Amino acid sequence: MQSGNQTSVSHFILVGLHHPPQLGFPLFLAFLVIYLLTVSGNGLIILTVLVDIRLHRPMYWFLCHLSFLDMTISSAIVPKMLAGFLLDSRIISFGGCVIQLFSFHFLGCTECFLYTLMAYDRFLAICKPLHYATIMTRSVCNYLALGTWIGGTIHSLFQTSFIFRLPFCGPNRVDYFFCDIPAILRLVCADTTINELVTFVDIGFLALTCFMLILTSYGYIVAAILRIRSADGRRNAFSTCAAHLTVVIVYYVPCTFIYLRPGSQEPLDGVVAVFYTVITPLLNPIIYTLRNKEMKAALRRLGGLKEVQPH
Repeated sequence: MQSGNQTSVSHFILVGLHHPPQLGFPLFLAFLVIYLLTVSGNGLIILTVLVDIRLHRPMYWFLCHLSFLDMTISSAIVPKMLAGFLLDSRIISFGGCVIQLFSFHFLGCTECFLYTLMAYDRFLAICKPLHYATIMTRSVCNYLALGTWIGGTIHSLFQTSFIFRLPFCGPNRVDYFFCDIPAILRLVCADTTINELVTFVDIGFLALTCFMLILTSYGYIVAAILRIRSADGRRNAFSTCAAHLTVVIVYYVPCTFIYLRPGSQEPLDGVVAVFYTVITPLLNPIIYTLRNKEMKAALRRLGGLKEVQPH
């Protein structure tokens, strides 16, 4: 396989989402509203958790990380998409494409690890409540969260360097709305079979491992919940876990559709990608606030400008 020093492409052209010209401005407004709601909604969750002392627990600390990841993932993709809708600005520099691909996979992989960590936290809280406080201490919580970021960095560095070491000497039109692995590989002037296989194995292994760990955790959780005698206790536990499971499913299904089908070039890929890059970051704060009584109560306290005192 040839090395990347033969690259002659200085920039790429993001084709974007295929749409009639007259829909450009309506799509701009729609995605702008979604983006603003995503940033404000996730930012509100972070602010609420930081301000309300009642939420200073590992579950909500991890939720802050998730909200920050959702904001940054959306910010790495949507602004360039908006510029394409409104200004027809579809050019992205070679370096900008590298940064966008790295950022997306760094944040996405970190989120994948974080979902697994959140499932483990719920497993400890529900299945081992007497030992939870001694196991999930502040320092352990911080180290685990840091580990998700380090894992995401390593994964993205590997994927990004493995792709952009290849030569780009021909077409520079990316038939996608952002720089992602499947779309970029189609522009490489070399055999990409090994890259496609490595991408499939790497992302597939990470996604499958994390998903199986999450399912295992929730298998134990469901068994423990069914043993709770109190109906209110079972309802509260199921409500909290259902929110996390909903978010996990919404995240994993589109990612599986995109990355675990080597060589896929279906037009539907772009629509699915919009879901997990634009819609999912908006849904997360809605799901967690609507299904979580503590978060809803904290938001009411924040809206009422009531100062929360530690007990």
